Amino acid sequence: MKAEIIATGTELLLGEVTDANTSFLAQQLAALGIDLFFTSSVGDNYERLLGALQCAWERSDVILTTGGLGPTQGDITREAIAGLFGEKMEIDPTLKASMQKFFSERGIEMTANNLKQAAVIPSAQVIPNPRGTAPGWWAEKEGRIIVAMPGPPGEMQPMWQTHVAPALQKRAGAIILSRTLKTFGLPESTVDEQLASLLKSPNPTLASYAKQDGIHLRITAKADTFEAARTLIAAHEQSVRNIVGDYIWGADDDTLETTIGDVLLSKKLSLAVAESFTGGALIQLLSHAPESGRFFKGGFFTASDEAKISLGLVWGSGGTGSIARAMASLAREKFQADIGIGIEGRSETVDNVKTAKVYIGIVGPRPMQPVTREYSGPFARVAGRIACQALFELRKYLE
Repeated sequence: MKAEIIATGTELLLGEVTDANTSFLAQQLAALGIDLFFTSSVGDNYERLLGALQCAWERSDVILTTGGLGPTQGDITREAIAGLFGEKMEIDPTLKASMQKFFSERGIEMTANNLKQAAVIPSAQVIPNPRGTAPGWWAEKEGRIIVAMPGPPGEMQPMWQTHVAPALQKRAGAIILSRTLKTFGLPESTVDEQLASLLKSPNPTLASYAKQDGIHLRITAKADTFEAARTLIAAHEQSVRNIVGDYIWGADDDTLETTIGDVLLSKKLSLAVAESFTGGALIQLLSHAPESGRFFKGGFFTASDEAKISLGLVWGSGGTGSIARAMASLAREKFQADIGIGIEGRSETVDNVKTAKVYIGIVGPRPMQPVTREYSGPFARVAGRIACQALFELRKYLE
């Protein structure tokens, strides 16, 4: 089955509202084994929405729409589907009574324009909406399906999970599963070269994505059953691990800070951080980890050498790397932690390109030489990458 998603609402085109529905539905369709080939956003204009529906009707088996089911003049999804089907909308007495009860129980006056939400065409079945007044539509004709759902995610997602997904799964006839392996420390080009043979596999497929916390490798398998899909993924995952296993730090929903926290807790070790140059990016990252208070003692950010000295920092003549190491020692001492991380950096602009040279020092039960890395790009992105690099270096240190 081929699917298409059409998100409606001028507010989406103006950037006033982020379209979370399309990404949600895309993931859901993949899990059902339904191929998604097209997505689009259309404003509150009847002709343009009708045109988008007509185009989707020619190339897709299932069309999912979100939004445009409310009571206002701009809510035109029902009208556009009726136009596509060449059918007339009529008020459903049962829906009308249910809507009147909804408003009455809440002590709210039901205005006349709310009645349009009780309209339906002959080819459409009503999908209940316990979270709001706008029911959905399941409309079928000529072997194709259009499912119209509300725009608010709090209404759309329960409708999808309870009614739409089970009905589509009965017709899909296949399952698509994905698993993501997360690596750090390898450039994307190197990953692509080392996994070239696996990247050519048609099923399961393997795709790489550059993220702040490293290169993510997504394995996707299509099969008739969940068990068969899991078997395909497991075999492909093992092949990936045989090649880049030393760089894999987690999978799926794992985060680097949570993974490191689990290791620290298992080893009964605590951590403290001293940062310069990064704006406290590592401190923020660690503070977001679940149970961070059990392993993260705290940290401080200093923007100048004077501030470092006022906190008691003393360093020798070993250059910037020795400063990072001294900061790690200071953090470890101040917070009475088992391990300290210090980050120091310098930036410069060469040929209008701003670069950063960063030093990461780790001080703990055993010695470790400071690590040097170079970055380029916007500061916010660079700071995040440095924070992840520091945690990855800590991961190697703990191993």
